[in-house]
Amino acid sequence: MRSKPKMISDEAVAAATGKTWAEWFEVLDAAGAKKMNHKQIAAYLVETHGVGPWWQQMVTVTYEQQRGLRQKHERPDGFQVSASKTIAAPVSALYKAWADAKVRRRWLADASFTISTAARNKSLHIRWGEDGGRLDVAFYPKGDTKTQVTIQHGYLPNATKAERMKRHWKERLEELKRLLEK
Repeated sequence: MRSKPKMISDEAVAAATGKTWAEWFEVLDAAGAKKMNHKQIAAYLVETHGVGPWWQQMVTVTYEQQRGLRQKHERPDGFQVSASKTIAAPVSALYKAWADAKVRRRWLADASFTISTAARNKSLHIRWGEDGGRLDVAFYPKGDTKTQVTIQHGYLPNATKAERMKRHWKERLEELKRLLEK
């Protein structure tokens, strides 16, 4: 049996939506949401209960996960994980560490990917290996000497691969940090 993901607190969901998780689950069960797809549940929340865009997604995904209709990291197009790290280096250094194969080999050896689009010092869209999904890498300057890099790795085939890639990106970003903060 898979474990259930952590949820936002009852207090937070009630403050934002007027209902606790238990109340939302009862409402959705009574509406037949177990037989609805994601879009139908979200539409029901908006049309019947006036739930705003961010919370309609949060309530829908949490309901699906709690009722065993969706696994952690699962999306309609596969699985997706994310990772992020703020590194004491200018944005140009982080971008180069990704875009320049010679530098990249120092922290991401054996990576097999193709950069499909790039916006210098802003973002990269990458095809990751064979059947390895897609990466969206974004760079956010935090002043002149710090940059946050975020990774969204999507289109992964299953939960096992998603968890493996989540660990992989955490380790690789730590290595990138060590390399650039020497």
